[in-house]
Amino acid sequence: MTMGGEKEITLAFDTCLDKMYVTLLSGSTVLGSEIVENHDEKYHSAFLISTIKKVLKENNLKPQDVGLIATNIGPGSFTGIRACTTVARVMAQQLNCRAVGVSSLEILSGIEPDTTIVALDARKDKAYLYMDNEIKGAVLLDEVKSLCKNKKLITDNKLKLLLGGTSYQETSAPLGEILAKLAIKKAKDSECNWRTLKPLYIQPPPMG
Repeated sequence: MTMGGEKEITLAFDTCLDKMYVTLLSGSTVLGSEIVENHDEKYHSAFLISTIKKVLKENNLKPQDVGLIATNIGPGSFTGIRACTTVARVMAQQLNCRAVGVSSLEILSGIEPDTTIVALDARKDKAYLYMDNEIKGAVLLDEVKSLCKNKKLITDNKLKLLLGGTSYQETSAPLGEILAKLAIKKAKDSECNWRTLKPLYIQPPPMG
């Protein structure tokens, strides 16, 4: 929380994409960041709580020092979406702090300032599409391919083969910092308590 003129501590984390990351900011200054990949048969979200504790400890901070929690709400891995939104909601409720959700599409659009389209694999010959600063939903790949002509595109390794553009998986973009700063901006303009934080399932989770 912001007290006595101190800068607010923002804790940002994401388990929706191909790697898990946890980033800590004081105001707009990055204090620390950790990236975790899948390990053996464990999906990276299994390490979320321990990584949050590690980043806080390394900066001599306690959970109670956090004033804003920022998390990716999807689209992405259904397991990852559930993990980070649940942790964000529980922490924000227990700590009585604010929580903001940001879509993975909006986060990835921040990799390059002049990006006009973000497209992520949605399976079933579709892509999750973000353009004109809006989430367009799960769109057929043929339509996405037409929309992407002569426009700057951020995508993933799988769709890069079909659509071209830049794969976020091949960049070293500071996604945790991008998420945190988007959340800080959103927190100024909207209600942001744990009750309003919900997963973004553009397509229904798989059954079973």
